[in-house]
Amino acid sequence: MFLNAETAGEIRQRFGTPCYVYDRPALERAARATLAFPHAYGLTVRYAMKANPNEHLLRLFGELGLHIDASSEPEVWRALRAGFPPGHIQLTSQMPARDLKGIIEQGVLYNACSLHQLESVGRIAAGSAVSIRVNPGLGSGSTNRTNTGGPASSFGIWHEHLDDALAVAKRAGLRVQRLHTHIGSGTDPEVWTRVSRMSLDIADRLSDVTTLNLGGGFKVGRMPDEPSTDLERVGAPVREEFVAFHDRTGRALHLEIEPGSFLVANAGIVLSTCVDVVDTGASGFLFAKLDTGMTEVTRPSMYGAQHPITVLATGRSEAETVFVGPCCESGDLLTPAPGDPETLAPRRVPHPAIGDLIVVGGTGAYCASMSTGNYNSYALAPEVMLEADGTLCLLRRRQTLDEIMSTTREP
Repeated sequence: MFLNAETAGEIRQRFGTPCYVYDRPALERAARATLAFPHAYGLTVRYAMKANPNEHLLRLFGELGLHIDASSEPEVWRALRAGFPPGHIQLTSQMPARDLKGIIEQGVLYNACSLHQLESVGRIAAGSAVSIRVNPGLGSGSTNRTNTGGPASSFGIWHEHLDDALAVAKRAGLRVQRLHTHIGSGTDPEVWTRVSRMSLDIADRLSDVTTLNLGGGFKVGRMPDEPSTDLERVGAPVREEFVAFHDRTGRALHLEIEPGSFLVANAGIVLSTCVDVVDTGASGFLFAKLDTGMTEVTRPSMYGAQHPITVLATGRSEAETVFVGPCCESGDLLTPAPGDPETLAPRRVPHPAIGDLIVVGGTGAYCASMSTGNYNSYALAPEVMLEADGTLCLLRRRQTLDEIMSTTREP
């Protein structure tokens, strides 16, 4: 953990809790690691900004040389406002763009994820180059909800419909120059090798393709016993597959990857305060109630995801403790069983006391961006950057009640 007790106390005093805290050196290390991903004929790293779209993080990654993977039209506009050139942004969205013409005319790269989306591009930009997302028939992920490939996933054009996609492109004079696949999250090099082969087999049928995007899904171990993706171990066989494809076809394909969690997950924590401690008797549970929960960290209640939790206290005996959030909601649970959001899984920690500082780790990705903020009318938490020299920079202040109510019409 990058945060010590002294700095945690300063953060609570200056910004209050709950508060997101990001570590700049950790963000920079992760970005440089992805830029070193093994490749044969060129590499573009696109940050999957849905993981955390804070403008300060976007600007940092842009300065380090990363491009953007946007998952919605509003994310495109946010990336443009953060200073990314249109040609460094690719939109890959489940929802058809409302202003597709404007996006394409600006020079943003568009990735058609269905036959309907491909037909829309043909009507607006006939004769242009285009990217298509194909579901190769293989998926990977720690849960079904993080698996974005295979027959149970709606993402992309099913590989058996590739001829239909080619027919649509031919009618509109579209050139399919970029191919995108994404299977989900995982760490197994064998799976990455298999999906590379499957994707390259698809690229072999698309003679105009010059770039193959294998998506993201580089798993990060948030818990001490969870593995993280070894990018060199995963990337080495992928590079070999690209070389073999070149030797077979004479085509040197440019590689793209789209890390999200890998870049930001363990570079962020949520600092919180224990606001109450209750129990349900000798045969029940000890509960530590925090001022953070599903309003800042939704993953446990959604996926049964695991986040490390540290009680910043010393000299106390340990106790099996269930950590819960502040919402009037039985699902506001921070310590569920792995993959099972409905089962309590106590953690052995120093016995919590009211007023303790509590750190929820691994919250840089899919937390601020995927929170249930404003539930029970709780304000969106501030975001703070811990700089390399130990100074603290406020990235986003805490929301006010007036701001929560600002979009409501006057009675």
